[in-house]
Amino acid sequence: MDRPIRIAVLQFSHETVTFLPNDTTIADFTYPGSPATGEALLATDPTGYMGGFVQVAREHHGVELVGIESPLWPVTGSGSGWVTGEAFTHFSSRMVAQLHAEGPFDGVYLCVHGAMAVRGVPHPEAELARLVRAAVGPTARLAGTFDPHGNEDEQFLQHADFAFCVKYFPHYDSHLQGERAARMLIRAIRGDYAPSTATLKVPVITPTVQQWTGASPWMDLVQRALVWEAREPDLYVNVFFGFPWSDVPDVGMTIQATANGNAKLADRVARDMAEFAWRKRAALVNAATILRMDEGVRQAAAAVASGAAPVVLADHSDRSGGATWLLRAVMDGGLSDTVIACIADAGAVEALRNAGPGTPFDREIGGRMDPSAGEPVRIAGTVVGGDWSSPAAGRHWVAVRFGDNNVVVLTPYLTQIMYPASVAAYGLDPAAFKVFAIKSRVHFRRGFDDSGFAPTILLVEPEEPFLGTIRLEALPYRHVDLKQFYPYGREEGVLF
Repeated sequence: MDRPIRIAVLQFSHETVTFLPNDTTIADFTYPGSPATGEALLATDPTGYMGGFVQVAREHHGVELVGIESPLWPVTGSGSGWVTGEAFTHFSSRMVAQLHAEGPFDGVYLCVHGAMAVRGVPHPEAELARLVRAAVGPTARLAGTFDPHGNEDEQFLQHADFAFCVKYFPHYDSHLQGERAARMLIRAIRGDYAPSTATLKVPVITPTVQQWTGASPWMDLVQRALVWEAREPDLYVNVFFGFPWSDVPDVGMTIQATANGNAKLADRVARDMAEFAWRKRAALVNAATILRMDEGVRQAAAAVASGAAPVVLADHSDRSGGATWLLRAVMDGGLSDTVIACIADAGAVEALRNAGPGTPFDREIGGRMDPSAGEPVRIAGTVVGGDWSSPAAGRHWVAVRFGDNNVVVLTPYLTQIMYPASVAAYGLDPAAFKVFAIKSRVHFRRGFDDSGFAPTILLVEPEEPFLGTIRLEALPYRHVDLKQFYPYGREEGVLF
């Protein structure tokens, strides 16, 4: 092209747990720094999708990026329920208005997640792409990046040209997928790539704790996608693992393939990947060993006694952040030298705003948020630190020492601990603890497992089939018929 290329950049992401009682509202997306626009938006998440996209786009001569006002992740993180229709309309309409005002554009980059669930909008990411397409016209090119836990089908690609999904869990390659989105979007704008896509749903549904790609069979699924991409130039393969905590019609696994003007290749690869996943279905849904809380604590104590510490006790099932089951099990099991991070209790964090180190602490914490969170647990100890300096209330915290060198960290919302350094951010020395009782499913493996930091990893959930359970049949789905998915109904037969 003999003129500059103008690309609009926008973001609208959320991983929605529709079974939680607290809706995600306009106010949750609105805090200092969010919404972001212009260079402020382009500078967000430099090691992730946005950073990868901006870096590669700016390596190309004559490309102008325009940051469209966009909400960042809500202050509640993923510990919140349905996004309200009002919030979706509010932010998407502002995006569309700015696209009209600042156009024309040759391309648009949409930084989305894939598991946003909006009341009254069955396919939010596809609807956003439809609105954007209507605003920028039929000749502009659209590319989106996605989390592997997206609940996606073919509808997004009815309005957009490209979708690039992270392959690994933990999500090591988000920056890479942002890079791909920029490179392929610019190639398509310049007429060098004509995307042909194929999308297939695979009738398999799995809890996210099962989806670790550091071991078979999920590793095998990723490797097969990588081999296809290595064999065929200009081929891209997406494997959406799915997010079962969203009660939406396109839940479950999805395979996508994109080829350069070669629809037959895209279809062949998508079918091969889908059939491979179907053959592996039994292993996919039984990839992880999950222990009851008391058994996990017993094994943690045995590991410490045998010298196999530090130990990670990962409560994968807590979706609100306020669950006290693991805290109670740690106390009942008599564990010492344990950090419990974190318990969501906004009231306790705010009440301790003026409590400095050494302040006595004696109150109930956690629970209350929903039945899955359990009952509050009373802790008697001493405040050892806290921080209320962030302008965003969701980032405040306080730490309390109790028992035999045990520390519990309180935050306003669900917080996943991914690295030992995350504990250090709360003013605690990771070397002081033999057990890390955390709220995480797989993300923690990047810092505790892949690094070799923790020789013992134990995954736990409460005995009851609460919200985050691996027993998905216990969830009150209204828009999903589990009988259409393996292992809850469809067992055998040819996939297509």
